[in-house]
Amino acid sequence: MAPLVALALTASSADVRPPVHHSPVGADKPADTASVVTRAKAENCDPLRSLKPPARMPEPGGRMPSGTAMERIVARGRLIVGVDQNTFLFGYRDPTTGQLDGLDIDLVREISKSLFGRPDRVQFKTVPSRRRIEVLERGEVDLVAHSMTITCERMERVLFSSDYLDSGQRVLVPDASPAKTLADLAGQDVCTAQGTTSLDALRRARPKVRPVVVADWTDCLVLLQLGDVAAVSTTDNVLAGLSAQDPATRITGPRFTYEPHGLAVAKDAPELVGFVNGVLAQLRTSGGLRALHEQWLGEYGDFYPPAPRYLP
Repeated sequence: MAPLVALALTASSADVRPPVHHSPVGADKPADTASVVTRAKAENCDPLRSLKPPARMPEPGGRMPSGTAMERIVARGRLIVGVDQNTFLFGYRDPTTGQLDGLDIDLVREISKSLFGRPDRVQFKTVPSRRRIEVLERGEVDLVAHSMTITCERMERVLFSSDYLDSGQRVLVPDASPAKTLADLAGQDVCTAQGTTSLDALRRARPKVRPVVVADWTDCLVLLQLGDVAAVSTTDNVLAGLSAQDPATRITGPRFTYEPHGLAVAKDAPELVGFVNGVLAQLRTSGGLRALHEQWLGEYGDFYPPAPRYLP
């Protein structure tokens, strides 16, 4: 798997700086190592539990249960999915082929196989992080596969599959940086993407950092290369892709959040969540999910698929 080549930056690169703004730092409590699960208990929800898969999955390419989202999707002839095209290893456009690729993209193809009996019956719609929930609520897509953290706040608006990836927020800095943790960046500009849990964590951080907010993670990498920010901070699975694009950077510090990831579905399609969970369960049993983790993330850290947990 060839690395995605980062932008070659020169002194004239100031002309291509992505639009940014400094996010006001809120008065929230400090970010610490308390997990999503701990916060969830106080909010009376469990982000790690999803709907059970059906006792028996429909045959791929066969008749789907009547009146379900799966039946409507098969009748339409394609699965419509909101994805990223800027996150290397998860959802990115391969510059050599022009095609979308990555772990999330491969998971979508597995869902297509279970619906249609073939992996290519997918219409990909690229969406920025800030619109991931909106496109589901507006009915523009059937599901979202976009390196999305499961949170109680998001569960009020969408449904999530079982957790297919665990990660945590860290920081990416240039090799020459003396910073070893987020605290070492106090008072400095740290880049993150709009509409993400990473931005929330930076706003809670103590000592304070100055969040710089952009549309996409590749914009953060550009700003880091230009010296316009001191670091990038998000989940370490995303940082692994950024670091792979620029070997003159390094991921540093311990995880200071816990981030379970799921595929998101509209609230009115719980049967589709169960179907997706059935696909993920089959991949876990066959070893296919672990193989995808090793294919895309094996050389970047210990990212392995967690065991699923379901609602009673």
